[in-house]
Amino acid sequence: MQFRRGDFLSRVQHILEHTGANPNHLRFELTESLIADDIDFIVAQMEALRALGLSISLDDFGTGYASLAYLTQLPLDELKIDRAFVNDLDKHSKGELLTKTIISLGRSMNLAVIAEGVETQEQFKRLQAMGCEYFQGYLFGKPRIEPDEF
Repeated sequence: MQFRRGDFLSRVQHILEHTGANPNHLRFELTESLIADDIDFIVAQMEALRALGLSISLDDFGTGYASLAYLTQLPLDELKIDRAFVNDLDKHSKGELLTKTIISLGRSMNLAVIAEGVETQEQFKRLQAMGCEYFQGYLFGKPRIEPDEF
Protein backbone atom coordinates (compact mmCIF):
# COMPACT_ATOMS: atom_id res chain seq x y z
CA MET A 1 0.00 0.00 0.00
CA GLN A 2 2.83 2.40 0.86
CA PHE A 3 4.57 1.63 -2.42
CA ARG A 4 1.52 2.84 -4.36
CA ARG A 5 1.25 6.17 -2.50
CA GLY A 6 2.01 9.27 -4.53
CA ASP A 7 4.51 10.53 -1.97
CA PHE A 8 6.31 7.21 -1.49
CA LEU A 9 9.51 8.13 -3.31
CA SER A 10 9.82 11.51 -1.63
CA ARG A 11 9.29 9.84 1.76
CA VAL A 12 12.02 7.29 1.04
CA GLN A 13 14.37 10.04 -0.07
CA HIS A 14 13.58 12.07 3.06
CA ILE A 15 14.26 9.07 5.30
CA LEU A 16 17.57 8.42 3.58
CA GLU A 17 18.61 12.05 4.00
CA HIS A 18 17.35 12.27 7.59
CA THR A 19 19.05 9.06 8.77
CA GLY A 20 22.18 9.28 6.63
CA ALA A 21 21.67 5.62 5.70
CA ASN A 22 23.71 4.43 2.75
CA PRO A 23 21.16 3.35 0.12
CA ASN A 24 23.69 0.93 -1.34
CA HIS A 25 23.28 -1.13 1.84
CA LEU A 26 19.48 -1.22 1.68
CA ARG A 27 17.12 -3.49 -0.19
CA PHE A 28 13.40 -3.19 -0.77
CA GLU A 29 11.57 -6.50 -0.81
CA LEU A 30 8.45 -6.39 -2.92
CA THR A 31 5.93 -9.22 -3.14
CA GLU A 32 4.55 -10.59 -6.36
CA SER A 33 1.05 -9.42 -5.45
CA LEU A 34 2.28 -5.84 -5.84
CA ILE A 35 2.67 -6.28 -9.58
CA ALA A 36 -0.80 -7.67 -10.17
CA ASP A 37 -1.82 -4.47 -11.92
CA ASP A 38 -0.45 -1.23 -13.39
CA ILE A 39 2.93 -2.66 -14.34
CA ASP A 40 4.10 0.63 -15.86
CA PHE A 41 3.64 2.48 -12.56
CA ILE A 42 5.36 -0.34 -10.63
CA VAL A 43 8.34 -0.36 -13.01
CA ALA A 44 8.66 3.44 -12.80
CA GLN A 45 8.62 3.31 -8.99
CA MET A 46 11.20 0.52 -8.96
CA GLU A 47 13.48 2.38 -11.37
CA ALA A 48 13.25 5.50 -9.20
CA LEU A 49 14.22 3.49 -6.12
CA ARG A 50 17.18 2.02 -7.94
CA ALA A 51 18.20 5.52 -9.06
CA LEU A 52 18.39 6.40 -5.35
CA GLY A 53 20.88 3.54 -4.95
CA LEU A 54 18.55 0.96 -3.41
CA SER A 55 18.38 -2.62 -4.62
CA ILE A 56 15.13 -4.47 -5.17
CA SER A 57 14.17 -8.03 -4.40
CA LEU A 58 11.07 -9.90 -5.56
CA ASP A 59 9.97 -11.72 -2.42
CA ASP A 60 8.12 -15.05 -2.26
CA PHE A 61 8.77 -15.69 -5.95
CA GLY A 62 6.67 -18.45 -7.44
CA THR A 63 3.66 -18.11 -5.16
CA GLY A 64 1.98 -14.95 -6.41
CA TYR A 65 0.91 -13.17 -9.52
CA ALA A 66 4.12 -12.54 -11.43
CA SER A 67 4.10 -13.88 -14.93
CA LEU A 68 7.36 -14.51 -16.70
CA ALA A 69 6.51 -11.65 -19.05
CA TYR A 70 6.36 -9.26 -16.09
CA LEU A 71 9.57 -10.67 -14.73
CA THR A 72 11.46 -9.54 -17.82
CA GLN A 73 10.16 -5.96 -17.39
CA LEU A 74 11.00 -5.51 -13.71
CA PRO A 75 14.26 -3.82 -12.72
CA LEU A 76 15.22 -6.42 -10.11
CA ASP A 77 18.43 -7.31 -8.34
CA GLU A 78 17.31 -10.58 -6.79
CA LEU A 79 14.64 -13.24 -6.52
CA LYS A 80 13.68 -14.84 -3.23
CA ILE A 81 12.48 -18.44 -3.42
CA ASP A 82 9.45 -18.83 -1.19
CA ARG A 83 9.82 -21.11 1.82
CA ALA A 84 6.99 -23.30 0.51
CA PHE A 85 9.36 -24.64 -2.15
CA VAL A 86 12.22 -25.04 0.32
CA ASN A 87 9.94 -27.06 2.61
CA ASP A 88 9.12 -29.38 -0.31
CA LEU A 89 12.62 -30.38 -1.40
CA ASP A 90 12.07 -34.14 -1.29
CA LYS A 91 13.76 -35.95 -4.14
CA HIS A 92 11.67 -35.90 -7.31
CA SER A 93 9.11 -33.56 -5.78
CA LYS A 94 7.55 -30.66 -7.61
CA GLY A 95 9.09 -28.38 -5.00
CA GLU A 96 12.56 -29.52 -6.01
CA LEU A 97 11.80 -29.09 -9.71
CA LEU A 98 10.38 -25.60 -9.21
CA THR A 99 13.27 -24.59 -6.96
CA LYS A 100 15.80 -25.69 -9.58
CA THR A 101 13.84 -23.80 -12.23
CA ILE A 102 13.73 -20.59 -10.19
CA ILE A 103 17.46 -20.79 -9.46
CA SER A 104 18.23 -21.35 -13.13
CA LEU A 105 15.89 -18.57 -14.22
CA GLY A 106 17.36 -16.09 -11.76
CA ARG A 107 20.93 -16.90 -12.67
CA SER A 108 20.17 -16.63 -16.40
CA MET A 109 18.77 -13.14 -15.74
CA ASN A 110 21.87 -12.17 -13.72
CA LEU A 111 19.85 -11.95 -10.50
CA ALA A 112 20.95 -13.08 -7.08
CA VAL A 113 18.71 -15.90 -5.87
CA ILE A 114 17.97 -16.27 -2.16
CA ALA A 115 16.28 -19.31 -0.63
CA GLU A 116 13.97 -18.37 2.23
CA GLY A 117 13.03 -20.54 5.16
CA VAL A 118 16.13 -22.72 5.26
CA GLU A 119 15.84 -24.59 8.55
CA THR A 120 17.90 -27.76 8.18
CA GLN A 121 21.39 -28.72 7.04
CA GLU A 122 19.78 -31.08 4.51
CA GLN A 123 17.84 -28.22 2.89
CA PHE A 124 20.99 -26.07 2.89
CA LYS A 125 23.07 -28.78 1.19
CA ARG A 126 20.35 -29.57 -1.37
CA LEU A 127 19.99 -25.90 -2.28
CA GLN A 128 23.76 -25.51 -2.62
CA ALA A 129 23.84 -28.55 -4.91
CA MET A 130 21.17 -26.87 -7.05
CA GLY A 131 23.36 -23.80 -7.43
CA CYS A 132 21.73 -21.48 -4.91
CA GLU A 133 24.27 -19.16 -3.31
CA TYR A 134 22.28 -17.12 -0.78
CA PHE A 135 20.16 -18.35 2.10
CA GLN A 136 17.91 -17.06 4.82
CA GLY A 137 16.26 -18.94 7.64
CA TYR A 138 16.38 -20.30 11.18
CA LEU A 139 19.41 -22.46 10.33
CA PHE A 140 21.44 -19.25 10.22
CA GLY A 141 19.68 -17.27 12.92
CA LYS A 142 16.27 -16.41 14.23
CA PRO A 143 14.81 -12.94 13.69
CA ARG A 144 15.55 -10.62 16.55
CA ILE A 145 14.47 -7.21 17.65
CA GLU A 146 16.83 -5.04 19.56
CA PRO A 147 15.20 -3.57 22.72
CA ASP A 148 15.97 0.00 21.69
CA GLU A 149 14.23 -0.35 18.32
CA PHE A 150 10.82 0.34 19.82
